Amino acid sequence: MLLALTAWLCWTVVTSPNLEWEVIGSYLFAEPVLSGVGVTLLLTVATLVLGLLIGMLLALMRQSGNPVLSAAYAAYIWFFRGTPLLVQLVFWFNLALLFPRIGIGIPGTSLGWYGEANNLITPFVAALFGLALHEGAYMAEIIRGGFLAVPRGQVDAALMIGMTPGQAARRIVVPQAVRVILPALGNQFILILKGTSMVSVIGGGDLLTRAQQIYGQNYQVIALLVVASLWYLALVSLASIGQHYLERSLR
Repeated sequence: MLLALTAWLCWTVVTSPNLEWEVIGSYLFAEPVLSGVGVTLLLTVATLVLGLLIGMLLALMRQSGNPVLSAAYAAYIWFFRGTPLLVQLVFWFNLALLFPRIGIGIPGTSLGWYGEANNLITPFVAALFGLALHEGAYMAEIIRGGFLAVPRGQVDAALMIGMTPGQAARRIVVPQAVRVILPALGNQFILILKGTSMVSVIGGGDLLTRAQQIYGQNYQVIALLVVASLWYLALVSLASIGQHYLERSLR
């Protein structure tokens, strides 16, 4: 019954005379839309890479046993998981209100480099900062879970036969942890991909931003939202297929 109702609703929407498929088709591969798709993919991949680096560093801090590093890890996770991504994006976009000039230098000297925050923190940079720092908190927990999934006894045995901690990590821990982490990483990639749509709030040039710019001029709101949705569905489907085959190759 539920399936039939869902099918009927979908058919009603698809066949609605108000849903102008010719408009959708004309914009599906339009240059501004394709540009937005490119920015969305760039943000997704860059966020995944930076999130992994941040997450790895945080996971190592947590596993170090150092109380100060563990406290810093806990504080990072608490803050970035506890505040909405949308708020973080808007904060980075408006960083110039807090720090009009930013840069690096040696205190007490004239050596350094400084610039206007408004020129440095572009919408794309603000989007990347917000997404990567937010994602790093989730990646840290995923990576830490992968480390914990490897029995401690295997590491102890590797150390007993003469391996260094680094060798034990590379040869014993990491290969097994990757198999545990990979499914979660695939899911995170898809979440990041869809999460980039929030960048439209700060005009980050992503897919949804481009769609909004177009329908702001021609008022074809529904048609452009359908265009964006079709692209998101296509990208997520490709990512899901890639994740499936990658997981199967590692079994």
